[in-house]
Formats: sequence, structure tokens, C-alpha cells
Amino acid sequence: MPSFSPRTLLSRALSIPLVLGFAVFLPLLVLVQPGTGLYDSALWTQFALTVYSSLRLSAMILTSRRKLLAGSFWLFVYMAMGVAPLVQTVLGRTPTPVVGARTELTEAIALVLIGCVAFDIGSLLARQRPGRERDDGLRTALVHRRRLYLLTIAAFAGSALLMVKLGGPAVFFTSRQEIISSVQDAGLSQADSQAGQAIVRGFGTVPALIAWLAYTRWLVTSRRARRSGMTIATWVALTGLNGVVNNPISNPRFWFLTVLFSLLFTVFPVSAAFYRVALSLGVIVALIVFPFSDRFRYDDDNYRPLETTSPLEPLTIKDYDQVGMFANTVTYVRSGRGHTYGRQLAGSVLFAVPRSVWPDKPMDTGVIVGEWMGAVNTNLSSPVWAELWIDFGPVGMVAGFVALGYTAARVDRRHARRAVRRSPPGSLIALTVPLVAGYSFILLRGPLLQASGRVAIAACCIALITTFRQDRAAGLR
Repeated sequence: MPSFSPRTLLSRALSIPLVLGFAVFLPLLVLVQPGTGLYDSALWTQFALTVYSSLRLSAMILTSRRKLLAGSFWLFVYMAMGVAPLVQTVLGRTPTPVVGARTELTEAIALVLIGCVAFDIGSLLARQRPGRERDDGLRTALVHRRRLYLLTIAAFAGSALLMVKLGGPAVFFTSRQEIISSVQDAGLSQADSQAGQAIVRGFGTVPALIAWLAYTRWLVTSRRARRSGMTIATWVALTGLNGVVNNPISNPRFWFLTVLFSLLFTVFPVSAAFYRVALSLGVIVALIVFPFSDRFRYDDDNYRPLETTSPLEPLTIKDYDQVGMFANTVTYVRSGRGHTYGRQLAGSVLFAVPRSVWPDKPMDTGVIVGEWMGAVNTNLSSPVWAELWIDFGPVGMVAGFVALGYTAARVDRRHARRAVRRSPPGSLIALTVPLVAGYSFILLRGPLLQASGRVAIAACCIALITTFRQDRAAGLR
């Protein structure tokens, strides 16, 4: 009689209800909702995308390996590009108007599906590297002990400077609207772009988060650290600092999701059960909690409670406008504007170049398309599909997702091998992969220009504390 491990039994017990729930029950529940939407090719293409992403998300949850990057990708696709747009199509309520013809919406949905297939092709190509499966000979990147102290000092200094500029810690417990007003009053933001604001806030939030994750991982893996009063006191101070600058009241929900996701998988990097529970609960959070979690976006005078008569109606909010904005981007390119052939990407990479030096520096893709649409609020999303499309067209979009899937698979495999119980306490991959997986929700949603500031600051922080010498990281053991 064959023997089964608890993991196998868990997978078999969960597989049928999980797949049926994500791929059959929820999409069918959406289809039977009363609404004014058209049951045309756009709806059925959206239904196919939802089913495909549900099957891939179920595969991520039930896999024997922890795949943080791929799991976060499919969680985003299933909710933001699958279920939510399907609800909007059925109910006939779009958070952002789709200005093009219905056929262009169908084309955009099909392109999203093609991008997902290309991501899977890239993942499959990552498995076909003969003779290079083992990476034991590669040097392990570790956290440099003294540079971590330097980063911690910089984190406190950057966060303190941000608090002073915005008027003190109390403003971080008011609302996001008050934070934005304080940034504008301090002259830290430009009227035609939010990139400057993102950079300023990034220096006050990102170093604090990375230092906190490093100390958290140190305490989790090192008994000596748990016996050190100084290490514990520093961790407590960083916890309080992040409670101020990275709390869910004054920060966008996607950024707080990054903080939460990276912290949980830094603390529990080897638990397959926790990985499965996190992805499964992610669907519930996106369906129920996320639409109602904008209580602190506005102050008391401007806040309007979300009123709904359907459990799925909250998915028609602007946070889930990705498919519609991709369709608008396709229409924008077809209207005569044409592809930019890397100009938008260059603007994201060179985000720090001031407009006084680069007068024609491109704005956020979401802002460009929003202004072309005549939208009053141009703070619109621009998913990676739209960013690749506007720059490189269909061929470039497919190639980009193949490369994205290939990279995600390689990094996930490296993380699964290195982030183990016997890995060094200062192992850097156990910090960076959860951080990237959490931030991928922001990168996938876009626009890239808004997200580039924190990416660059995080890269500098990680480069600062990285070492390949065992003796330099000995203090973290």
C-alpha cells in the first residue's frame, strides 16, 4: 500500500474544492448576477481569462515548491485581470470608461491572456537548462553586519526627515489625502507628475522597511541575536518606526500589502502550508477586505462609505481598472499616437532626471492616456501589459512576458533552494524575494514611473548591505 506524506494528503484534499471554487463556482456565480452587461465575445474572452488564471493560481497553491514571484503574479492576474473585470462586464459598470470600440476591449482581454500564456512559456523555458540545475557552487549573498548598522541609521534619518517635512508623526495617522496635501505644501511634489512625491516618500519608508526585514530575519534564524538586548531593542525601535511611516492609514493599500507580504514570508520562508494559506486568503482579502479598506484614503469631510447591494459590486471600484486601461492604451496607440519604442520605459528607468534637464521627459503612462481620454482624475493604473504594448507593440509584449516568466521561475527556484532552515541567518535572498514578490503587485498594476522611485531606493539599500564574504556577515549568526 503506498504511503502518502501529510503534504500530499493536504494537496489531494484541497485540490478538488480549490480548483472548483476558483475556476468554476466563483466565475459562474459572477455570470448569474443581474446586470446590464452584454453577453458577447468580450465577456466570454474575459471568462476564459478568469478560468485560465484560476487554474494557474490553483497550481501555484498546490505545488510542492514555494514560488513567491509566480504565486504573486497569478494572484494579481486572477483578481485584477480576471474576476474583477468579469464582474464589471456582467454588471455593466466600469470604474474607468473604455473609450474605444467593443472589439478593442475584446482584443485587449485576448492580449492579456496571450501575455499570461507567454509568462507560462517563459517558466517552462527556465526548466530546460541542461547541466545547470545545480547552483551550489555560486557564492551566497549575505547581509553585511556593519553596513546593516549604517542602513539602520539611514532609515531613522530618512524617516525623521520625512516626518519633519510633513509636520510631525501625527499626520501619518490622519489620512492619505492629508499626507498628499502635506507633501504639496512642503513643495515636494510636482503638479504634472506623482513621481517626485513617490521618491520623497520612498526615502522615508523603504530603508525603514528593509532594515526591519533584515533584523526580523536575523532574530528568526539566530539564537545569539535573540539573546542580544541591543539587537532586540533595535528591532523594537524599527517596528515602531515602520508603525508610523508604513502604516495602512497613510499609505496606499498596495504598498501596505507589500509590507505585509514581505514581512510574513521573511518570518516564514520555508513553510509550504503557510505559503498555500497566504495565497488562498489573498483571494478572500482581495474580494472582501480590499474594496472596503479605503476608509483612510480621504478625511472625514470627503469620505463616502461604499454602499452596495451585491457582494461582488465592490469589485467595480477604480483600483480594479487594469483591463479597461489596457484597452484604452490600445485605442490610444491606434488613434495615431503610435508606439513609443522604449521612450516610456526610459522615462521610468531615468525617473530621477529632473524635467529642467530633460524637458520632454515622459509622464506616467496612465496620466498620458487619461489626459487623452479627457479624464478629470488622471491618477489611473497602467498595467505591465499596457506599458509593454505602448512601447514595443504585440511582439515586444509577448517577449517581455516570456522574459518575465523565465526570470520569475529562476529566482523562485533559487529562493526555494537557498531559503531553507539551514541557510545562513544573513542570507540576502530570504529578504529580497519576499520584498520583490510583495512589490510586484504595484509593478504589475503600474504605472512604472510611479513605482520606479521605491524600486531604485530599495536597490540601493540592498546593494549597500550585500556582501559575499562570510566573515563580514559573521555578526548575524
